[in-house]
Amino acid sequence: MVSYCFLVVTWRRQRDEGAQEALAQAAGRQKTDPQDHKIASLKRKVGRLEGEVNKSRRVIEIQGNLSALLETLALDRTAENGELK
Repeated sequence: MVSYCFLVVTWRRQRDEGAQEALAQAAGRQKTDPQDHKIASLKRKVGRLEGEVNKSRRVIEIQGNLSALLETLALDRTAENGELK
């Protein structure tokens, strides 16, 4: 019985200490670090710029394919007309 009472007393003491610590903390949300805001902003910017780079690469690839196609068509047309280039 002694150990049970000791456990209850210890538990109550720990509970009260935890309550005091919780009440000592400032209410509301913690202040954010300005660097966290800057990092988030830069990550968004990097994502946007990576998207633009990928789009530019696709455009360049399509332009290269179109150029090759037009050159092939021009060579075929020249060959059909019997002209030498």
